[in-house]
Amino acid sequence: MTSLPLVEQASFGKTSRKDQWWLPSLLTFLGLSSFIGYTTWAALQGVNYYYGNYLSPFYSPELFGNSHHAWFGLKPDWWPQWLIFSPAILILPFPAGFRLTCYYYRGAYYKAFWADPPACAVGEPRKTYLGENSFPLIVQNIHRYFLYFALIFIGLLSADVYKAMWFKNTATGQDSFGIGVGTIVLAVNVVLIAGYTFGCHSLRHLIGGRRDEVSKKPFSLACYTCSSALNRRHMLFAWLSLFWVMFSDVYVRLCALGIWQDWRII
Repeated sequence: MTSLPLVEQASFGKTSRKDQWWLPSLLTFLGLSSFIGYTTWAALQGVNYYYGNYLSPFYSPELFGNSHHAWFGLKPDWWPQWLIFSPAILILPFPAGFRLTCYYYRGAYYKAFWADPPACAVGEPRKTYLGENSFPLIVQNIHRYFLYFALIFIGLLSADVYKAMWFKNTATGQDSFGIGVGTIVLAVNVVLIAGYTFGCHSLRHLIGGRRDEVSKKPFSLACYTCSSALNRRHMLFAWLSLFWVMFSDVYVRLCALGIWQDWRII
């Protein structure tokens, strides 16, 4: 038997690649950092998150708050006085947890934020591999549970789109049907988030991947096929939905501030 020599692990960043292997990770770092920075700032504002019948998706559902969208009225009495209050704080952990534990996103930010690995065939900064069987990365295994909340949020955001189609008539005081630019912005947001969520690896497994012979279950096969089609564009939907939900908040916020005027199409 011929013995093969052991290949010494390359030092951090060492590679024979000649392409710009660092560029995708850099763009990912800048993109995710921009989103995290803006989302944190917007979530802590607690104001200018609604405009008439429009509600920012960062604040939906508004459980407690100052707008007419709030389910249970103003800030609750049990909220600690020393802690800043914003309706977004109560709901953002659920969609954030879904994206943070997403199979695509974790692969993206592992490379971009702690170079694990920097890229294919590029030296890593550590010598051992612990996987996701110990804290804190073992928390990634709860992704499938965040999926259930993500599916509920699609329904809640869809309800916001419906509300965004009814405008207060200043003459009669009654609500009348209409479509504004904001209505379309919020509708596109739901479509992109649904495309991202319905293509989730966990959902794909749940509706068909766990079966030994999915072809014997026609309905399950149809759902599995649709989810698989979206899954092939999972990265695209992940980025489009990420930035569109941010743009949706920007749109509602600038309308509330009077900087942008919402145009009524119908």
